[in-house]
Amino acid sequence: MRIPVTPHPNRKLAACAAVLALFASLSLGGCASNKAPPATQFDFGPAMPPTQAAASNTLGAVVVSDVTGSSALDNERMFYRLSYADALQARTYANSRWTANPLQMMTQRLRTRIAQAGARVLSDTDASLGVPILRVDVEDFVHDFSGVNQSQGLVAVRASLFRGHTLVDQKHFVRAVPAPTPDAAGGARALAASTDVIAADIVAWLGTLNLQSR
Repeated sequence: MRIPVTPHPNRKLAACAAVLALFASLSLGGCASNKAPPATQFDFGPAMPPTQAAASNTLGAVVVSDVTGSSALDNERMFYRLSYADALQARTYANSRWTANPLQMMTQRLRTRIAQAGARVLSDTDASLGVPILRVDVEDFVHDFSGVNQSQGLVAVRASLFRGHTLVDQKHFVRAVPAPTPDAAGGARALAASTDVIAADIVAWLGTLNLQSR
């Protein structure tokens, strides 16, 4: 005759604890595997100083207003466009972001480049009567794919120079620098380069307008 052996209460508790621990570890593992990886952040990088010849070009004083553009650019998302497939659809990189929105970054880079060219850069709050005002509106700012492995950082802006409420001159600038790689990192580098080239274009244009004249 076999006498049933009743498990010791401590053994039962230990077994239950082990099962609960295993369940908890599996649950936490599942949550960890579903967690999205942190977004990679990009900016324009440092604004390297210009050559001595470029810096010697004195432009006088100019108010550089905040760059404006579409509300789509008023956030940190990175956009790309597959022009070879559907040029009308704007897409965003899932795990890549700008450190600030493109309008803010372009404002800062443009002010830096104009100051490096020898101008005294003022903001709207520092504006005084007679100081020319530069306004820049972004028409396009996107990592554009012309093919599966061919892409460029496309930047298009409209720059307007005012004295008071009078328009002195206005000009469109479009630049497209090839991306070194067909991904978010390559797009960021290409867009930063295109922005720098447009800034140089605007500096050259301002130099033809004789900002110091009244």
